[in-house]
Amino acid sequence: MTFKVAILQARSENANISKNVDIIHHAMKKASINNADILLLPECFITGYDLPMTYEKSISDDNEVIQNICALAKEYHMGVVLTSFTKGERKPQNTAFVISKQGNILMKYSKVHTCDFADEKEVEEGKEFKVCNFDGVKIGIMICYDREYPESARILMMKGAEIILVPNDCGSMKPRLQALSTRAYENMVGIAMANPNGVNAGCSCAYSPICWDENGECVDNTILVADDCSEGIFYAEFDMDKIREYRGREMMGNTFRKVGAYAELLNPAIHEPFIREGQESVYSFRNRANSSLTKRNPLTETGNFGKEKPPLWLYPYTAEYIVLGQHLLLLYKKLFTFRYLQIQTILRQPH
Repeated sequence: MTFKVAILQARSENANISKNVDIIHHAMKKASINNADILLLPECFITGYDLPMTYEKSISDDNEVIQNICALAKEYHMGVVLTSFTKGERKPQNTAFVISKQGNILMKYSKVHTCDFADEKEVEEGKEFKVCNFDGVKIGIMICYDREYPESARILMMKGAEIILVPNDCGSMKPRLQALSTRAYENMVGIAMANPNGVNAGCSCAYSPICWDENGECVDNTILVADDCSEGIFYAEFDMDKIREYRGREMMGNTFRKVGAYAELLNPAIHEPFIREGQESVYSFRNRANSSLTKRNPLTETGNFGKEKPPLWLYPYTAEYIVLGQHLLLLYKKLFTFRYLQIQTILRQPH
């Protein structure tokens, strides 16, 4: 079984939805002639990656534009990863819709790792990574900055993704291509990325997870790397039978992981040199709130809360403690309710 991805390397026009939809329509028509299974668009293609983005300029999930693209998917019997700024609860979201060959929306994913160091800090972040079944292939989505964090691809792999598709819009691509190749290798997933063309941009790419053959000989896992300035559709074919056979025998992905040593990944504390303006965490918040304290404090190792990190016993697993507290509160409520009902039953009995 071959899974063929059409990767659009083109730049949409900010706030010109009509023109951008025409580009998508033309690309879908051309890709369908070339028997592509799905069209992958760059980031926020419908609206343009137009920052700062407002709630008013974002489109709703039931917008007519999305419905029209769904109709085209059905007409051309080809899926599409449709991207746009959409209306979140109170702010815009950076969203990708996976649309099936039948024109149905299989999944809506909103970017988890919004670029909070820039104008995207006003964008509402997504809360989870998602996987869907597209015509027998399990697909996950990462959007641009998501790919900078290995946890994104790892979680998608853990949820069953075989192919990860990446709408993107940024420059300085060389280290990012290397990272995507590594994500493919370490998670044993195929990866394809679409980026707008332009000087120091473009370089849309695709990588296979297969990095050595059955004899242990290394093979190049690069399927495609476009140049930076060319505009057009590039095609990446993934041999799903070979990928599944490889995933069934090799030792990356979810094999031999020592999860007992990973608890620190959920530690929200942030220490130098990684503290940034506007970055929230348990430690950085308390650090700022107590920066004026200079006398010895029993909660710190040296008494200077503004310069020294808190002891390990204070914040090591804050996220887990919060969840544990929620479960204990729920248990308390259930016990209280049970005891209350017992007392009411006793009081109703004749004496």
